[in-house]
Amino acid sequence: MNDQGFFFQAFAYLAAAVVAVPIAKRLGLGSVLGYLLAGVAIGPFALGLIGREGQDIMHFAEFGVVMMLFLVGLELELSRLWALRGILLGMGGLQVLGTAAAIVPIGLALGQSWQVSVAAGLILSLSSTAIVLQSLQEKGVMKTLAGERAFAVLLFQDLAVIPMLAVLPLLAPTAAAPAATGTHPAWITTQPGWVQAVATLAAVAGVVASGRFVVRPVFRIIARTHLRELFTAASLLLVIGIALVMQAVGLSAALGTFLAGVVLADSEFRHELVSDVEPFKGLLLGLFFLAVGASIDFALIAEHGGTVAGLVIGVVVLKAAVLGALARGFRMGREHGLLFSLALAQGGEFCFVLLSYASQQQIMNAQVSGLLVATVALSMALTPALLLLYDTVLQPRLTPVKAPASRAPDVVGHQGTVIIAGFGQFGSTVGRLLRANGVRPVVLDVDSDRVDVLRRIGLEVYFGDASRLDLLHTAGASNAAALVIAIGDAETALEIARTARTHFPQLRILARAENRPVTFDLLELGIAQVYRDTLDTALRVGVDALRAVGVRAHRAHRSAQAFRRYDEQHLHLLAGEGRQEMTSFLSRVRATVADLEDTLQRDFAVDDQALADAAWDAESLRREFAPRP
Repeated sequence: MNDQGFFFQAFAYLAAAVVAVPIAKRLGLGSVLGYLLAGVAIGPFALGLIGREGQDIMHFAEFGVVMMLFLVGLELELSRLWALRGILLGMGGLQVLGTAAAIVPIGLALGQSWQVSVAAGLILSLSSTAIVLQSLQEKGVMKTLAGERAFAVLLFQDLAVIPMLAVLPLLAPTAAAPAATGTHPAWITTQPGWVQAVATLAAVAGVVASGRFVVRPVFRIIARTHLRELFTAASLLLVIGIALVMQAVGLSAALGTFLAGVVLADSEFRHELVSDVEPFKGLLLGLFFLAVGASIDFALIAEHGGTVAGLVIGVVVLKAAVLGALARGFRMGREHGLLFSLALAQGGEFCFVLLSYASQQQIMNAQVSGLLVATVALSMALTPALLLLYDTVLQPRLTPVKAPASRAPDVVGHQGTVIIAGFGQFGSTVGRLLRANGVRPVVLDVDSDRVDVLRRIGLEVYFGDASRLDLLHTAGASNAAALVIAIGDAETALEIARTARTHFPQLRILARAENRPVTFDLLELGIAQVYRDTLDTALRVGVDALRAVGVRAHRAHRSAQAFRRYDEQHLHLLAGEGRQEMTSFLSRVRATVADLEDTLQRDFAVDDQALADAAWDAESLRREFAPRP
């Protein structure tokens, strides 16, 4: 059925994505695995809606990777990129060389020539930028230690494609001139080395200079037209133009667009560029994953099932072992190190390009190349499943809260008048304020990596689960004045509150709550002082919004204070009435919201002059700004 024309193929791809991806997301499999499975379903070895032309579509869809790196560059500040230089060169370089060095002897042991073994080692050292970044972004861990180091290694791998393209012809059995390909044009490879070097440097410098001195003025002119479609066209023109320039000198198009994104990251058009390019990136990446799934040669896999299975398992295990050793060497910690290792254990999209190039150079025959293509594709399809395994099985066992035996609690060196449970952004702010006023709190945190980092910068933090009764005793809960529960995880925070409330009833508990349901849970435990994460910030925004529309400053501030007071009164009433029957509970919530608004409107239904006269009355201010009991 693959001869139905362009519209039928487009319909098949889009229908597969629309059906499969929501189902995969609902099952917790992630969008990437959904796309891959959809590609398998419509491919030549299942429903047959798409034939062998899927290989050509995959090459076109690789442009989605180019767009993705452009967007990554737009979100990346130069200072952050410079900060990653050690990891970029050290960890990234060691990963590529270490993986290649481990694969070469295996290839020799399997009877392949040293040329094939070296080529396979270099190619299989690469990982999938598209799958890893997409998966880590969906999981929300790109800003973590594992996410940043995975990004640095992927960036180095993209850079490493360039020298690999130069090295592969040296492994060819004949001295034939390299054939022209879409990524390595013949005209540049036939030039002297100094010409290639100058062309490369000139291309990179041209991209950077254009981003600084050409692109911004051009975008300003286009912005004055107020035509959104023209700006979108200019955004696509920029990305495609840079890709063509990079390919013309034999460089990675992804590298060029990444550099352009970094250069434009601090421009006034950054957000507009992101919003224009993002939809195309998402569609092309989805198309790429669909094409990968459709291109898996199941006939070859069926014929050499044992060999392919062994290669897939071998590549994933070997790469994970090398990555795990690097994570340990660079002191990433068990939890971050495992996520880093599993995320990068597959082959990558550039493997298909390099395998095709190696076949053209006659380095490996069609059967070896086909087996490696199947291995790379299956390893990419396996990655979302590995990350799902990490989320559901491995990570809960490694997290100290769930498995405190993985590291013994620290011996608390002193007892404090204040105990802080959790020392992230929230807890560290509380702790710094206390220390600035001469109060030395006992700080407990369950993130071993964070504890180690904070200790290295001189902060006194102890590893331990504050829900453990013995640890609270050691920290001095029997005589402490207050326990600050600053942990964001609701279940853990409630467990700490229950333990402290039961065994230390005299202890004043100040608890953080990320939302109203958690607030109700804490209030029902008898915790009177509950602090909602976004309440203060939201009220500050509301005050500024009122002032922006002309409300006087004193009225806006006093209205915010009154809102807080009434809102907390209603909150305690709702908590006291219980939440057993959801319908009646929601009805009460609607009533309290309406009552709160009516009360505020009545309180401030006075003329501006009268309010101004009494606005700063000392007694009324003292009542309104009085601390909570």
